[in-house]
Amino acid sequence: MRTRAKAAALTATTTVALAALVTPAVAAAPAGAHDGHDATRRAVRAAVADGVPGVTVTVRRGHGTWAATSGVGDLETGKPRSTRDHYRIASITKTFVATAVLQLEAEGRLSLDDTVEEWLPGAVRGNGNDGRRITLRQLLNHTSGIFDYLRDSGFQQKYMTADGFMKHRFDQADLGDLLAIAMSNEPYFEPGESFTYSNTNYLLAALVIEKATGNDYGDEIDRRIIAPLHLTSTSVPTTRVILPRPSSRAYSKFARTGTGPTYDVTEMNPRLAYGSGQMVSSSADLTRFYSALLGGRLLPREQLKEMKTTVESSRETSRYGLGLVDRKLSCGVHVWGHDGGIYGSNSDAVTTADGRHSLAVNFNGDWSGSTDAVIEAEFCGK
Repeated sequence: MRTRAKAAALTATTTVALAALVTPAVAAAPAGAHDGHDATRRAVRAAVADGVPGVTVTVRRGHGTWAATSGVGDLETGKPRSTRDHYRIASITKTFVATAVLQLEAEGRLSLDDTVEEWLPGAVRGNGNDGRRITLRQLLNHTSGIFDYLRDSGFQQKYMTADGFMKHRFDQADLGDLLAIAMSNEPYFEPGESFTYSNTNYLLAALVIEKATGNDYGDEIDRRIIAPLHLTSTSVPTTRVILPRPSSRAYSKFARTGTGPTYDVTEMNPRLAYGSGQMVSSSADLTRFYSALLGGRLLPREQLKEMKTTVESSRETSRYGLGLVDRKLSCGVHVWGHDGGIYGSNSDAVTTADGRHSLAVNFNGDWSGSTDAVIEAEFCGK
């Protein structure tokens, strides 16, 4: 799930809570942190001024780390955000899933040229869908043409409206039902002919990991990535509806507008997103992950090259690889990473090609602010 294309509470925001946003405080940088982040501080403040309840950001550069917060993590109490906050990372999950698939390729347990049908017989069939003609590579770079189940009108009405979310937020989503929703729609195009971002691709990719290993895809990510990198704030929750501590509340208006009620959407069953966006992490862990990935610590050179082989995406300034986005900034700098949005949470995590300069940022509101602006500020100084 995400909210750039970005997809997606009990009480409306109180006057007192809104007053807490008027003069947001930015946390002091920790001892030993790098200087030179004034533009990033301004961008973080600007996001809160634009209506984001609170922001947490971490930057890793060389062996140093800098972190800051602005705004609040709880609109009722005014409690500030923490640099150690856990949050739902949504589509950033896709980079973890793609990394696990590429590790399996490096081990000779599958090939990116394998078809979906070889691994998941009969899963992609009907209404013009044919898993015999779609490769694993096409799942990972969104050139499969498979319909995104999040775009189905029935799914959106049930889960992505305020009334629907409040009624169904704790539902145990059945993966077969989610695939059936996708298969009930015709594909966007013939496999390999174009690019359209589809969360269904990564639901399928997670199932391929499970078929290839005999283990839950989350257990494989934990064994292959989380544990070796000591990502102590990162997890693939199964049906746990609460966030680990410390964490902030997450807020949504179920629309890209600053008006209307604000809903607390912190508690939800993340299984609805599965391999497309189920994970929880922190800004510190995400900078460590992307630094390690682009620095060559998780994949052999051949597989990292495959991951960084991109196709044209829906944005002029970025290209999509295998669960990894190459983004060209206004100053000409290229950063690699992914963004993610889910109810009440907008996140972005990027790093330079050598993995030495990384940033991860999270907003605990999904209707305003720009994570792009924070990235531009850090890497371009504006």
